[in-house]
Amino acid sequence: MAKKNRKKKIKVRLELPKDDRSETNFSIILAICMMLGVSCMGFWITNADLVFKPINQMPMFLNMACPDSFDANSPVPPTYSDNESCFLTQESPSTEIWTEEWSKVGSPGGAGFFIVPGIDKQRLGTMPHPQQFANIECSAEADNNGVFTLSVVERYYDLTTSVQDSAQIVANSDDCGLQDIPVEANKKYEIWVEIEPGQPSLRTFEFTVSVDAYDGIPDNMNNKSLWIGPGFELGPFDIHPTIFVNFFGIGLLVAVFPPSIYKDAQARKIKAIEDKFPDFLRDLAEYWKGGLSMVVSVRTLARSEYGALNDDIQKMSDQLSWGIPFGDVMRLFAGRVNTPLVHRAVSLVDEANKAGGKISDILVTAANDSREIKFLEGERVRAIASYISVIWVSYLVFMGVIVVLSKVFIPAIASSNSGGESESIGNMQINAVDPLFFLVVFFYGVSAQAVGNGAMAGLMATGRLSNGMKHSGFMLILALFAFNFVAFTPDLIGVPMAEGLVHSIGRTAPG
Repeated sequence: MAKKNRKKKIKVRLELPKDDRSETNFSIILAICMMLGVSCMGFWITNADLVFKPINQMPMFLNMACPDSFDANSPVPPTYSDNESCFLTQESPSTEIWTEEWSKVGSPGGAGFFIVPGIDKQRLGTMPHPQQFANIECSAEADNNGVFTLSVVERYYDLTTSVQDSAQIVANSDDCGLQDIPVEANKKYEIWVEIEPGQPSLRTFEFTVSVDAYDGIPDNMNNKSLWIGPGFELGPFDIHPTIFVNFFGIGLLVAVFPPSIYKDAQARKIKAIEDKFPDFLRDLAEYWKGGLSMVVSVRTLARSEYGALNDDIQKMSDQLSWGIPFGDVMRLFAGRVNTPLVHRAVSLVDEANKAGGKISDILVTAANDSREIKFLEGERVRAIASYISVIWVSYLVFMGVIVVLSKVFIPAIASSNSGGESESIGNMQINAVDPLFFLVVFFYGVSAQAVGNGAMAGLMATGRLSNGMKHSGFMLILALFAFNFVAFTPDLIGVPMAEGLVHSIGRTAPG
């Protein structure tokens, strides 16, 4: 007996995966930001002296970046030649200026001295002192166009002199001055104005002496060998954005702010979906009561306007058209949104659908339940808003007080004992203070306050840490701007300021 050919049934399990990649994207953003944040914190900790305190008084970062230039175990501080051998600690000259005006200069003339600043010989190391040049710009006014001689001479300890450069100049002319005069550090030079007998006197002689000056402090360091980075002039502000302490705040900011912004944006999208979800359930119940099947109802609602829920309703309509059961479609939707409110409503509808109850009533109940939950969430936000305002105001007041202390109080205390030693006022003794130390401590305090206050504000407002980290990020940004543009001024972070040349007061007769 021939066997009957039975047709084999092909079963296809259509299990559609979630097409929402928000969690994957968040994990990638979080991993990248954490690595960048850790890198910033690493740069900060190797420049701060909290953990690493090399004997050579240089930051551990420089000892690791330039091992051929610096020896961390050397008791001798780096010399100028050591600094120049590392690309991070090279020095460029600043310009020191002496400006003065002499009146009624007659024969034999007038003279004044200036001392060229430079690096001490014991700090040079194996390199010679970098070459220095002086420039003189002048203006000579006289009743008649007489001739005088402008000279720069070097005066030795034995009172002998040597002319470095000179030129004959006609009074009242625009061509007055000397350029690129070679000078040496820590030596005394004199500017001479010699007027021969019979030549008219000068009514006024105004001049400016500018000299290339080296102080032995690298451009990216301050006078205590701490990393401050290059300076930039931004309008009236002179800022050092890569100062090592900034990387503490930047590390915290980079590690938490971008992931929290992304996570909070996704949460707002889900909230927008949740806001429309009760309306969708209510309309679905109305169509069901009208005699339409669930498939036709969803397809009809897909052409309606539900804001952020439009895309998900269209997906539900497409999945139903592929033959996927209504219960599976709702569970897939709940998995995409993945919030307790949606899971609660979908579970309620799914169980009613399995039990064969009156689905329209269940849908109405689920819609009312969801709407009540959203109303309670709104009430919570409105009730907590005043507390969030208090947190923000308290942080801004705290930061404002700290910035005022940094700008007013610390400079006053530092200037009162600028000699570096303790001073006594009556029975009160004022110890020498390092302005940068207090600035750093204040900045750490404001940054820690930003993280703590922000996290608390977000948790109270939404119950999400991501929202708290967003608040923390905004607070850290305000702290970075406030300290960099107000508190971290060059004089307080130890940047050597131009003080002008050491020069004579008034003039004497040349000779």
